[in-house]
Amino acid sequence: MTATTGVIALPGTEPTMLFAGFNVYEGHLSLIGIFVAGILGDIIGATIAYAIGRWGGQELIDRQGSKIHLSPRRVARAHGWFERYGQPAIFISRLIPFGRFAVPYAAGIAEMSYQRFIVPALLGTIPWIVGLGVLGREVGSNWQSWRHHLEYADYAVIALILLAIAYLVLRRVRTSRSRAAVDAVSK
Repeated sequence: MTATTGVIALPGTEPTMLFAGFNVYEGHLSLIGIFVAGILGDIIGATIAYAIGRWGGQELIDRQGSKIHLSPRRVARAHGWFERYGQPAIFISRLIPFGRFAVPYAAGIAEMSYQRFIVPALLGTIPWIVGLGVLGREVGSNWQSWRHHLEYADYAVIALILLAIAYLVLRRVRTSRSRAAVDAVSK
């Protein structure tokens, strides 16, 4: 939290920056102040996520890998993917609500260099934070109406997450059945 704005934008930048923009509309905060605090907070959060992936990655894979579908093979694939598409993927991920918090962990686990990570992360963070801050300011007195509209987006995201979980469970069940069938045939 900064003394000049009282805002920090760690994970969950959407409501934080929208509300900060509303506070700009109300005259309580400055637009430049929320931009600086939001960008700083977001980059600090991405750096922490990257560090957790980078230095806790192998332990995470060893201890919890099977639970979160991480294996040395998948990590090697992610490493190759980041070698090939890393910087553009980092930039784009900073503009996507759920990709923005997952990709820094993945970049750390894939051992992408911090210098290659932080520049596109910053470049993607700037339009995201600025856009949310300006949107919050422009919504102004219609904040309650917009909050109601944003709830529909929340429902859509929740539905997508539930569909992804259902897909992963179904895939796991099918894989288990296939392995059981192969085991039965090979005996």
